[in-house]
Amino acid sequence: MADGGIFIGQGGGTPQVLNLKRANRHGLIAGATGTGKTVTLQGLAEGFSNAGVPVFVADVKGDLSGLAMAGSPLAKAHDAFTTRAREIGLADYAYADTPVQFWDLFGEQGHPIRTTISEMGPVLLARLMGLNDTQEGVLTIAFRFADEQGLLLLDLADLQAMLAHCAENAQALSAQYGNVTKASVGAIQRQLLQLESQGGAKFFGEPALDISDFIGTDDKGRGYVNVLAADRLMSSPRLYSTFLLWLLSELFETLPEVGDPDKPKLVFFFDEAHLLFEDAPKALLDKVEQVVRLIRSKGVGVYFVTQNPVDVPEDVAGQLGNRVQHALRAFTPRDQKAIRAAAETFRANPGVDVATAITELKVGEALVSLLQADGAPTPVERTLIRPPSSRLGPLSPAERAAVIQSSAVAGKYEAAVNRESAHEMLAERAGEAVVADDAAPAQRSGGAAGGGGWIGRVGKKLVMAVAGAFLASKARDIGDQLSGRSPRRRSANATRTAAGTAGSTLGYEIGKAFAGEMGGRIGRGVLGSFSRNMADNLSPRSRKAR
Repeated sequence: MADGGIFIGQGGGTPQVLNLKRANRHGLIAGATGTGKTVTLQGLAEGFSNAGVPVFVADVKGDLSGLAMAGSPLAKAHDAFTTRAREIGLADYAYADTPVQFWDLFGEQGHPIRTTISEMGPVLLARLMGLNDTQEGVLTIAFRFADEQGLLLLDLADLQAMLAHCAENAQALSAQYGNVTKASVGAIQRQLLQLESQGGAKFFGEPALDISDFIGTDDKGRGYVNVLAADRLMSSPRLYSTFLLWLLSELFETLPEVGDPDKPKLVFFFDEAHLLFEDAPKALLDKVEQVVRLIRSKGVGVYFVTQNPVDVPEDVAGQLGNRVQHALRAFTPRDQKAIRAAAETFRANPGVDVATAITELKVGEALVSLLQADGAPTPVERTLIRPPSSRLGPLSPAERAAVIQSSAVAGKYEAAVNRESAHEMLAERAGEAVVADDAAPAQRSGGAAGGGGWIGRVGKKLVMAVAGAFLASKARDIGDQLSGRSPRRRSANATRTAAGTAGSTLGYEIGKAFAGEMGGRIGRGVLGSFSRNMADNLSPRSRKAR
């Protein structure tokens, strides 16, 4: 590592050094397949780690797991690496490992990563499921209803129960929040089933990821490199991109303001960045741009890695101050557009014809422009990239398992926890509604509607809103549906209609009575997520283990 920075390579007769104080001004690594992006990314991850900066990177091909092991003189690339080190004047080049923590949404190649439905929020969940605007609106109402009632949505079962509850109370909810139709709820439920079939159920639950476990150093002061096993995840690109966007949002909402630190608190590499922006609505792109712009003050540097620089929208690309551009191929009009766009973004250098050089770069070469201490970009230089010190290539399953078992977070996330949440609480409420219905005659004769407890708080409204026979009918239907049984058949349409109105009122009023002091207090951030600290401050009842 160079003084105050990370040595990237040699270009124009001068070392190309990434200034750590400017590393949270974000960056871009671009280039066609096979031009050396992975080696550049690996070298940067090593450099940040050696500087005491933790790193997060998604390993989409499995190659980056080699960061955990030192390179070897017996490796196929040894001669090429040592030759390159001599060419760029890297006299102290030596093989070394990097402290790595492996993570995996599926829990197979690393520590499981989970979040809760409530923490992800409706905006990102709607993107994950590909909902239209109307369906997203209904989902937002469901989240608002759950937030106000202090109902934790931890996993997919909780969200399914909450949606069923909203469908049963559609009339009351529509009056307060806007139109809620059973058709929209049904469409969302079908998308949930598809998400579950893609492995989404493993992602939602507890224990949820504690961001502080990403931000740490080993006993030598080196930052941990958090490697997400993403090879299987890439078969569900929407899940991959939404997860990384959620993680970025979580960092933004969780970390404190630090201004301009001497070095970043964390560097986040977003590989296959085009997946984030493909088919994203303008509203979401605006929020992504806002997060990227503001997260700098949290000490987080975001580096997008993609094949084509035009994959990144202009509003986001304009904030990427540190740039490493590998070769592009001018095979299509889009490729030619990318070459022109890349050439225009670099600070001009009279000695480099950028548009020509981009197509002539060899493997391991790149056009580099980095921010200087005063914040101005350096003139672009054609640069030979330094070789990595860790292994180039994947670990064996046995090597990976050994790293996982010796990790600082080993055992913390492996066992799933299933505590009482919306699914259980709604089922319990439905059961209590049946008990209340059975006790209704005694309450009417004894004036119990004005008594204490939740029955007393809603009794007057129930007596006014519900006829006894109709109340009993619909209350039992709610209990049947939420417990998984088929509703009992009714003898007439009039009975079903009246009971539906009564049941909606019953369910809504019971929900309001149970909302407690947390109702309306949950605030959500830029991308709709809320802090786990808020969830932990819910009532003791909602924290009780099942």
